[in-house]
Amino acid sequence: MKRGLIIGIVVLVVLILLPLSCTRKYYNSFVDQEESLKNAWANVETVLQRRYDLIPNLVNTVKGYAQHERELLTEVTKLRSQWGEARKDGDTQQSVQTSQRLESALGRLMVVVERYPDLKANQNFLALQDQLEGTENRISVERRRYNEAVAAYNRSIRKFPAAIFANIFGFEQRQPFKATAGAETAPQVEF
Repeated sequence: MKRGLIIGIVVLVVLILLPLSCTRKYYNSFVDQEESLKNAWANVETVLQRRYDLIPNLVNTVKGYAQHERELLTEVTKLRSQWGEARKDGDTQQSVQTSQRLESALGRLMVVVERYPDLKANQNFLALQDQLEGTENRISVERRRYNEAVAAYNRSIRKFPAAIFANIFGFEQRQPFKATAGAETAPQVEF
């Protein structure tokens, strides 16, 4: 009888500890991946902030050479401010949309630059342009990394048996960064 009781207690302990161990494993894994997602998005925001900081220097340099292009310069400045407000408000979706409109305006600004040979030869402008191009590349890389983190997280919480624990603890799928409609078509700039 004692032997049967001991075996029963051991089986009961195993049946209790095994689910607790699995729960801990999955929960901690989801938390780690969620933190990786937050970090990946913070990296995107860091390079967007870099762009945000570079824009006034670029705009001021171009202003000196292209006085009559005020409308475009005003748009770039306005979009920069809107992005800063969206970021300050924590509105990720608005931040992404404004960032994309800002990219388009910066592309048009670079076309304006082509019209001013003196500006293209200006060392300050060339340095700023290089910084901005490097920043745009960094943004692209960080967006890709964010999307990879989102994909890994979403796969993780959808697989069985992890999906059971994800549902119990309220871990939900995340949306990857997506380009806005029409982004596959290059903007046309006309003067």
